[in-house]
Amino acid sequence: MAVTTGRLNETDNENELESYLYLDSESNHFNDSAEVLDDFDGVATDQVGSVTNSGTISNNKKPPNTAFRQQRLKAWQPILSPRTMIPTLLIVTVIFAPIGIGLLVAFLKVQHIIIDYSHCSDVATSSFTSISNKYLDIALKDSSNEKKIDAEWKYSDSVCTIQFTLVNELKHNLYMYYKLTNFYQNHRKYVESYDLSQLQGHAVNLSDLNDYCKPLKEIDGKPIYPCGLIANSFFNDTISLTLENTGSGDDYTFSNSNIAWKSDRKIYKKTQYKPEDIVPPPNWYKTYPDGYTDDNLFDISEYEDLLVWMRTAGMPSFYKLKGKNENDNLAKGTYQITITNNFPVDAFGGTKSLVITSNSVIGGRNISLPLLYLITSAICVVFVVIFFINTFIIKPKKSITEHSYLNGNDNKNNDIEMNNEDGNTLQQQLHPLRDIL
Repeated sequence: MAVTTGRLNETDNENELESYLYLDSESNHFNDSAEVLDDFDGVATDQVGSVTNSGTISNNKKPPNTAFRQQRLKAWQPILSPRTMIPTLLIVTVIFAPIGIGLLVAFLKVQHIIIDYSHCSDVATSSFTSISNKYLDIALKDSSNEKKIDAEWKYSDSVCTIQFTLVNELKHNLYMYYKLTNFYQNHRKYVESYDLSQLQGHAVNLSDLNDYCKPLKEIDGKPIYPCGLIANSFFNDTISLTLENTGSGDDYTFSNSNIAWKSDRKIYKKTQYKPEDIVPPPNWYKTYPDGYTDDNLFDISEYEDLLVWMRTAGMPSFYKLKGKNENDNLAKGTYQITITNNFPVDAFGGTKSLVITSNSVIGGRNISLPLLYLITSAICVVFVVIFFINTFIIKPKKSITEHSYLNGNDNKNNDIEMNNEDGNTLQQQLHPLRDIL
């Protein structure tokens, strides 16, 4: 077929191609001519290209014939089967099982005493009474009874006094926390409610304060220091840092020095405000009933309890460090600690607890991470057993996903038996498709 000069009309081109391709009703497949396909291969419409005067075809919009543009880059596509997965799962088990056991041993070494004192004002009386088990979470070694500790409390004049008896010594390092539940410090508006320049010590004018501090930005035209929701909701229960020994032993004291992050202590600086130019947050009224003075205006870089609180938690239940003692052991005996009840938890349906705990390489007593590793190892072992039985004992027929079915060489594949008649029928059915392609 000769190629004419000029652009071919799209309709004429299609009609001419259809005249060469017809359906043979007797053989039920398409007949074609190699010459026709050669003639029409590359003849382009307005969308593909044009035929030049020299008879060559210009495919301007055709992507370059490169491995990257034609998606022929080499790639490793592993074919997973039970036989290949057995060693992989065994490797995962060998790695995860020891890690899980090690983390579990570290978890079991952690000892803690957690006492929920949210209802001390409601349940406790003016004399010591036993604390119900539902308010206790005790994890101590070598405990003979179910409660594992004798704990009592009493309440008088907004002060909750907790008394507990240790039958065994607690090794250092020991830490004191307070725990809150159902308190969402991770709320977006709450997290943004502060002014960094103010916390860095600058005397920021009221008009320049961060608008995120609203509605706790100013009172009577004076800036609130520190402004915002975070500072206003500061946990203000007064927890004694000394465990008073009621017997002949020594008291045990926690220190609140260096309990905040080192980076926070560097960021926060002593304010340049004058006491008469600022007011404390509304919820700080009990601490500063007459406002700020030269005597009570604090240096925020040294107020580490506030720095710990300003480091907002990511979950509604969290611990905040109150004190630590990394040098002394807590001897067995009976101890008392006093807590002044100021922080309300009924408003948000939460609880507050006193926590005394040791730690390990994974932190506190948290079994989630050891369980994660051990459960993963157990699942891998189960599948190894299933795959081993399925592959080497039951020996099922080969699946179409076996490698031998995908090698592209039918002559060398002795395991595949196909009926010749069915094979010829399949080839006849596929022949029209091959002709079209």
